[in-house]
Amino acid sequence: MSTEDIEVRRSHRRRRTVSARREGDRVVVLIPASMSRAEERVWVARMVERLEAGERRRRPSDLDLMARATELSGRYLGGHARPRSIRWVSNQRSRWGSCTPSDGSIRLSDRLQGMPGYVVDYVILHELAHLLVAGHNRDFWTLLRSYPKLERARGFLDGVALAKGIDVSDEDDDVEGATA
Repeated sequence: MSTEDIEVRRSHRRRRTVSARREGDRVVVLIPASMSRAEERVWVARMVERLEAGERRRRPSDLDLMARATELSGRYLGGHARPRSIRWVSNQRSRWGSCTPSDGSIRLSDRLQGMPGYVVDYVILHELAHLLVAGHNRDFWTLLRSYPKLERARGFLDGVALAKGIDVSDEDDDVEGATA
């Protein structure tokens, strides 16, 4: 990140704390006015790294998604679901994810980026389960039952959909609730 993308704001009311946030394309670092220039350099570097690390965790790369899918399949599906690819896409407006079992590909809506990890994990698991069971029947939901944050993640996604006016219909649900 170049220094032109970083704005340092000094505050006389701020005594000890340093914080950073994104405002558009720039990073704003808030520091106490009493801080020396040397301390400022150290804290700006530290806070930019923390901010970027958090963003990497919330917006994993396609390679990170594959590693996560492999780990989730092993933990919750006995390693039976083996995707050939998993990637972010921007063309899904009424789904959180989709998969094509015949070629083992999984696509996740980029609207998931920045959501809590347990929510992204649920959508990955949901699509992994579809590699094994096509519909939303009892067998499908049985595969997902062992995920401890299943209902919490589904509720989170339902709340986001409601707040944003997204219609995520569940037309093929045979047993329970929403599709990812």
